[in-house]
Amino acid sequence: MSDIKIAVFDLGGTLMEYKEMHLSWISYYKGAFDYTRQKLGLELTDAQIEKSIKILSGYNPRVRPREKEIEPEIIFTNVTSDWHTEIPVAKIIDVFFESFHLEPVIYKDSIPCLSKLKEAGFKIAALTDVASGMPDQLHKDYVSPLLPYFDLYVSSLSCGYKKPNAKGLKDIAEYFKATPKEMIMTGDDLRDVQAAKNFGCQSVLIDRNESGLHEGESRDYGQTYTIRSLDELVALLNPA
Repeated sequence: MSDIKIAVFDLGGTLMEYKEMHLSWISYYKGAFDYTRQKLGLELTDAQIEKSIKILSGYNPRVRPREKEIEPEIIFTNVTSDWHTEIPVAKIIDVFFESFHLEPVIYKDSIPCLSKLKEAGFKIAALTDVASGMPDQLHKDYVSPLLPYFDLYVSSLSCGYKKPNAKGLKDIAEYFKATPKEMIMTGDDLRDVQAAKNFGCQSVLIDRNESGLHEGESRDYGQTYTIRSLDELVALLNPA
């Protein structure tokens, strides 16, 4: 591992999670639109709400997989196309996500891992896919305790593509003037591993959830390494 100089991390499921939130947020859409209707005093019919749910669901990559990222303003302009309101779309977005009452939880091994790797001389980058329609700044606000440890933050919005597209990793490599063999990607699902493969760097799957697995089993996505905690990553990259 002596060639590795840059450690890249996914965020959700790897360094943090939103407390009690499902992987797909579609089940929360109706409540969010109802909340938005009430808070902003919008005279929307239930049929209009259902149409908005259908449109937003169509942008959800877990329903309709896509790699090309779409700006939140474009998504919500389409979602609200028949609302007939003069309220700025940015305000509607803010209120919509306010309804989720998101509570970020930073895993207990995240900051110690990032801190130790920085002390060991590694450059650290984040590569995260932002939830459909969520502004990048809002996502960054939720993960703010982690930001001081990153030398570079790259999101699907800033690079224009979601994983497994390798555009984000290419941008990170260009920023640090690094080659694929000098980088390693750590994430918690198939898309993270595939992005690393598409780029040509090593991958680490962190498998925090062992439910449904027999003893000794792990999820095999073709990753270079599998770990159960970030403490293992520190030992892997910095064995001294």
